[in-house]
Amino acid sequence: MSLTLTTCLFVSAVAGDGWTDLFDGESLNGWINVNGAASTWRAEDGMIRCTGKPTCLLRTERMYEDFVLELEWMHHEKQGNAGVFVWSDALPAPGVPFSKAIEVQVMIGVETDNYTSEGDIFSIWGATMTPDRPHPGGWARCLPSEARTKGAGEWNHYTITCKDGHISLAVNGKIVSGGYDCNPRKGYICLESEGTPVDFRNLRIKELPEETSPWAIDANDAEGFRPLFNGLDFTGWKKPKDHEDNWTVQGTNIAHNGKGGDLWTTESYGDFDMIVDWKWTGQSQGEMERPIITAKGTTATNEDGTTQMVTIEERDSGIYLRGSSKSQVNIWCWPIGSGEVWGYRTDESQSAQTRAAATPNAAADSPVGQWNRYFIRMRGEYLTVILNGITVVDRAHLPGVPAEGPIGLQSHGSGISFSNILIRR
Repeated sequence: MSLTLTTCLFVSAVAGDGWTDLFDGESLNGWINVNGAASTWRAEDGMIRCTGKPTCLLRTERMYEDFVLELEWMHHEKQGNAGVFVWSDALPAPGVPFSKAIEVQVMIGVETDNYTSEGDIFSIWGATMTPDRPHPGGWARCLPSEARTKGAGEWNHYTITCKDGHISLAVNGKIVSGGYDCNPRKGYICLESEGTPVDFRNLRIKELPEETSPWAIDANDAEGFRPLFNGLDFTGWKKPKDHEDNWTVQGTNIAHNGKGGDLWTTESYGDFDMIVDWKWTGQSQGEMERPIITAKGTTATNEDGTTQMVTIEERDSGIYLRGSSKSQVNIWCWPIGSGEVWGYRTDESQSAQTRAAATPNAAADSPVGQWNRYFIRMRGEYLTVILNGITVVDRAHLPGVPAEGPIGLQSHGSGISFSNILIRR
């Protein structure tokens, strides 16, 4: 680690941004040689250097739960193998040099149908994980969406985010793999020696604060919410020009007749929690043919390659986040269910992971005419949507979403009512 980088990290730490060095650049203080030779691991020239022999682990002294881990690594041979373990046990599993953990692959020079050198993530030795994309062989392993790893003699940068049993990996600046429903969800961080020399440097960690579960309904969870709609009039809202009469207050609800013009808050919001109740009113827009959407966010196809269609009673609306029509939490009657982020799911320039994450993983809508409740959480570029108590979009990454902006209720041709619109910055 250079003097410049060391100084930079020290300054950022004292500035309160939450980052902490995992390696001081000079010694293995804070690390434990679990099962290797004394010569396997050494601190040298600002790096943690590994001989690759024997197969073994170097782990942190303490455990971590929710965090972002950054590091760089470099192999010296054309075919190199190593790894980073997260949420690891302290000791190896019985009879093997590996621990129960989630492994982030550190490999170059090997590409197969079942594993790659581009940042695979997988569960090992009793740990469990569901990959973001199904593995061709059914393994609990996520194959990367694209190849971004550099070869022998070049440094690669990893950003590993672990939060609430979810893990994602960015290779050299772009997320390529991930998984969810991970167990365990707390443990040690390990560097793995597995056959070939490898160097690590610039290891740092930011622990993420724990947040109250969105549906822990108690007095504490309700603290901080304030009404966006006062139940009386449109104070704090801007009606659409030339379409003002399409939005009215009926009782304690905002009612829209579906005839045009979006309704926007006058204030802007960055990170927030939002509760909003909604239900369909009046007639549908008629029967329409709509495509069947898969869990990957793509349209389902027939054997001849044509799109699979279904006839529905069309109803459509949504909630715009941060002033952007692209970051819209959809409300509709398609079979996939409400909650999707249309602008990201349908954007073919986005990664397969991004498009899949923007797709509802369950259809949780109440029957037409009955109330539904959304809980919407925005944190940075990540969105969670809970519909009627079911998490339908879970920490979906929305690359490029504005940092802040107003919230809008969309007009899309259908009559709809909104109530109990509450927000917590």
